[in-house]
Amino acid sequence: MVGGTRPRRGSMGFYPRKRAKSIVARIRRWRRIDDPKPLGFAGYKVGMLHLVMLEDNPNSPYYQKEMAKAATIIEVPPLVVCGIRAYKKTPYGLKTIGEIWAKEVLFSSVRKKIEDALKKARSKEEKRKVLAKLDYKIVFKDLERVFTLPKLDTKSESEKVDIEKLYSNLIEKFRQKASTANEIRLIVATQPRKAGIHKKKPEVFEIPVGGSTQEALEYSLNKLGKEIDVKEVFEEGKYVDVVSITKGKGFAGVVKRFGVKILPRWHKHRKGHRRIGSVGPTGPAIMFTTPRPGQLGFQQRTEYNKRILKIGTAPEDINPLSGFKHYGIIRSTFMIIEGSIPGPSKRLVRLRFPIRPITGMPENPPKILYMSTQPVSVPAR
Repeated sequence: MVGGTRPRRGSMGFYPRKRAKSIVARIRRWRRIDDPKPLGFAGYKVGMLHLVMLEDNPNSPYYQKEMAKAATIIEVPPLVVCGIRAYKKTPYGLKTIGEIWAKEVLFSSVRKKIEDALKKARSKEEKRKVLAKLDYKIVFKDLERVFTLPKLDTKSESEKVDIEKLYSNLIEKFRQKASTANEIRLIVATQPRKAGIHKKKPEVFEIPVGGSTQEALEYSLNKLGKEIDVKEVFEEGKYVDVVSITKGKGFAGVVKRFGVKILPRWHKHRKGHRRIGSVGPTGPAIMFTTPRPGQLGFQQRTEYNKRILKIGTAPEDINPLSGFKHYGIIRSTFMIIEGSIPGPSKRLVRLRFPIRPITGMPENPPKILYMSTQPVSVPAR
């Protein structure tokens, strides 16, 4: 009789093991706080370093002693609030009941519509006719859907449109709709041009706002079209959850993908060694619990309770002389997090308040004595 069975390979919690749909990680659960501020942030992974710090955990046997630890650097340029979205709870989940975009976003869409119409005109006369007949629309994804502006050929002062007044009316309509909402979220965009990576297109995603619905609404309207700094959200010494897309490895075999045993090199295993000895019985024909080759990496993973060791605004304090490998130099605010995080350099990293917070840990930031990116002066002999 067999004494036992082999341990299963892999966790069913990560199935299906396929490539992520988007390089921007999706967060399904947020920790609620009482303060009206964003429940998360985002940045770009720079690389890793090691540092020497004083252990400030009183429960540690190395309390008040120097400890060498690995850490990860994340560049966190300010996020721009592009819009606000209000949600209401229904028996079928959250439903959008209102949305408002920043004035700059709306006006840029209007300019693009005008430019597209003028590009189609071949002569000056045709362009003049286009401007005279143009009746352009701004599309809002709220209940009204379409907001129409008058024609551009109005000449009298009384007929001219007050854009600021129209925009303030839109905000008031959104405020009325959002008064019955259960959740307020910010539509934010990253600013890669302010980071040390050569990228133009920003990532756009949503971040919920804490506090009551009314407090979250007022905070969001106040921040509409403005920037949010990481110091407005997180503090040094606190813990965060890190959500990111891992480094892609492509198509991998079962040994690398699941860590199965390599078969011995003898005649009964002439069909292969780095493969599964038995895929399964005749019926059922396919068993998804059996390790199979396939995609490895480029999958969303979450690291819980990563401590923020430092939030710095002076890049010269951490930039090495030759820059960071595969990244370059840091140009904006940066954050040092204890331990490693998923993903390669330049990968977008999303941060949130911890949903499984650790209790009894020191809340003040630790004292950092040395960082490996700092140049070391060697005394002359």
